[in-house]
Amino acid sequence: MLLRRFRYALPLALTVFFVDCTTKELAVEALVPEHTPHSVIGSAVRFTLAYNRGAAMGLPFGAMGRWPLVALSLVVVAVLLRFLYRTPVHARRQRIALGLLLGGAFGNLLSRVRSPAGVVDFIDIGIGQTRFYLFNVADIAVCVGAVLLALVLWRETPRPPEDAAA
Repeated sequence: MLLRRFRYALPLALTVFFVDCTTKELAVEALVPEHTPHSVIGSAVRFTLAYNRGAAMGLPFGAMGRWPLVALSLVVVAVLLRFLYRTPVHARRQRIALGLLLGGAFGNLLSRVRSPAGVVDFIDIGIGQTRFYLFNVADIAVCVGAVLLALVLWRETPRPPEDAAA
């Protein structure tokens, strides 16, 4: 029964985690020197190695923010695991969304723990000098998972309280 509670989510989370870790390692090895763009699709998509010491999208979290961000990430992962455990077995879309969120959270958590330089970011999208933030596979999974979870929860029909049936 326990394995059914984590169906869909854990295999997806592990896949996201391994793809994220692998692409970050490849970026660190191949995209040197740091902050040097490598064209993938013209100037629209480039790979540019950078390290994010702050929170999401480079938001500053103070000079000593690494370990508080690690602690916060651990709390988020614990909350996501609890939410996943409490998710009904038949709620496949919700489990997929939580799997994406968990995989991305674990990927960025490991990157932050392993490197005092910060989380490895390398995907660089924009047009000419107008660029979006640098991000990675874990960031994509977190964003897609968050949007999917929001849509699933928004479309969920409210159920009457269990007390009302008695």
